[in-house]
Formats: sequence, C-alpha cells, structure tokens
Amino acid sequence: MSHLIAVAYPDVATAQAVRGRLTELQQQNLITLEDAVVVERRQDGKIKLHQATSMTGLGASSGALWGGLIGMLFFMPLFGMALGAAAGAASGAMSDVGVDDDFMRQLATRLEPGTAALLALVVRSTPDKVIPEISSYGGHIIQTSLSNEAEAHLRETVQAARAGHQ
Repeated sequence: MSHLIAVAYPDVATAQAVRGRLTELQQQNLITLEDAVVVERRQDGKIKLHQATSMTGLGASSGALWGGLIGMLFFMPLFGMALGAAAGAASGAMSDVGVDDDFMRQLATRLEPGTAALLALVVRSTPDKVIPEISSYGGHIIQTSLSNEAEAHLRETVQAARAGHQ
C-alpha cells in the first residue's frame, strides 16, 4: 500500500531538486516511489503540474514496438510501427497513474502564489536514511495519508534531521 506525502517548498526548483534526489535514492533502493509530482502555484494563481514521466511518450514507444512486431507478421513493419505509435500515444495521453490530478490541483490551491509542493506516493522507504538526505532542502509537510501517530513521528524525525544540518 502506498502512502501519500505532500511537502511544500518555497519554489519549483527546490521541489524538483528534492524529486531528483528521491529518484537517486530510489536507484540506491532506499525508497520505492509509485509517483512523484511537483505542483506549482504560479504568481498569477494558476496551477501547473510537473509530472515525472510522460505517459504519452511511454505509450508511443510501447505502441511502436508492438505495432512493429505485429506489422512484421503482415510484411509492413513501418506501417505497423507508425500505427502502433499513434495508438500508444493516444492511449498514454488518456491514461493516468499515481496521484489524482484533481486532488493535486485542490491541494495546490492551499499553496501561496510562487510556491510549490512535492507529492510523493511512497510504496516503501528506509526513513532513517532517506530523511537526512532530503531534510537540508527545507520544506514543511502539508498532508500525508499516514496514521496520526506515524505522521507525528515523521514530523519529529524531519525536525531532528533539520536541526542536525544547522
């Protein structure tokens, strides 16, 4: 089961840097993320979502592969690849995984203009190794799907790690 953790940052660059660091930690097998999205509230109040992966691109590449293979059966691999890529891109653009977009927009309305938040769906983590790596970026926890006890423990751990960096 995944847990949602939303952390507010003073700007988009900081939120994206934390997402990048979490990706590095995932490669070290210290955390497993289902999704990580940066939500920005611009100065004009508009909301922008910065997705980590493009479902359209993934769908197009997957569709091209399968279309090419099927096209080879009918001796038209290029036509099959083109048709598969188009179908895959359309399918990818319509699919949605991870954090619900409407929820992200709703959460972003609580942010001050010019700030951003990182929303992470965490499947598994090693908090004693992950938190010290990201606590130096600052930010504050604005929402989680953890139990009250687990959320309080997370907040205490983040505060202690921040105090250690100062």
